[in-house]
Amino acid sequence: MDFSRWLRTEWDRVLGFGLIGLGAVFVVLAWFGVSDSPYLLGAGATLLHTADVHDEWRKLDRIERALRAGEPVPIDKITSTR
Repeated sequence: MDFSRWLRTEWDRVLGFGLIGLGAVFVVLAWFGVSDSPYLLGAGATLLHTADVHDEWRKLDRIERALRAGEPVPIDKITSTR
């Protein structure tokens, strides 16, 4: 999979890690205002959680498509997130 396709499918995870990293840098540098507001870390954690839920929905969609088509669902397709 090329980088641009990966970035389109995993944008929420990349952004989540980026916000967590940015928030950690601001906390370490004691940047004014960040110590009073945990919004960057919270937003990053929320996006990572959303990415995990999104993976589960994709997995369920694959299972549903296979069941509707009457195809057997291989175990490796169920446990794979990508």
